[in-house]
Amino acid sequence: MFTGIVSDIGTVTKTENRGDLRARITCSYDMEGVDMGASIACDGVCLTVIEKGADWFDVDISAETLSKTNLDGWQNGKRINLERPLKLGDELGGHIVSGHVDGLAEIIVMQDEGDSTRVTLRAPHALAKFIAPKGSVALNGTSLTVNEVDGDTFGINFIPHTKTHTTWGDAKRGDMVNLEIDTLARYVARLNEMQG
Repeated sequence: MFTGIVSDIGTVTKTENRGDLRARITCSYDMEGVDMGASIACDGVCLTVIEKGADWFDVDISAETLSKTNLDGWQNGKRINLERPLKLGDELGGHIVSGHVDGLAEIIVMQDEGDSTRVTLRAPHALAKFIAPKGSVALNGTSLTVNEVDGDTFGINFIPHTKTHTTWGDAKRGDMVNLEIDTLARYVARLNEMQG
């Protein structure tokens, strides 16, 4: 489990197709403290460390994951949001995030308001019903509060801190971003379906 509070920005330095996609990611984590087989959220996708060095780790990304996320666009030099898993006793600063991406949302509007940036995204129709005003979403692994919802579109706001401590300072209109809906919303909707 994760919180959606990005703790490092990594860089993809190598990719290789082997049926699955293997990627090498450099980071500032102390990799001696990261076990082989550990999970790291990479742009919101929970991936397993399969090799590691002093300042890098390798992951394998399945075809299924590539089909549901934006990881198929990873190239050398791509900056990505990283988060290590939640440990018992850690502060829960964002919301509970599983690292299981539900689909892709498209950035359709970006507008600066003072030092912040207001962003409107279009969610896949099947996921839009799970997004509520003042609820939470994870976008590329970042826990964010939803400002407003209008059909399949929803708005969020990036404060300066978020833009400088994550990859959101690089975002642009037309980007496809990994969307994970709030776990609680998913279970409430499922309960309603079963009772209806």
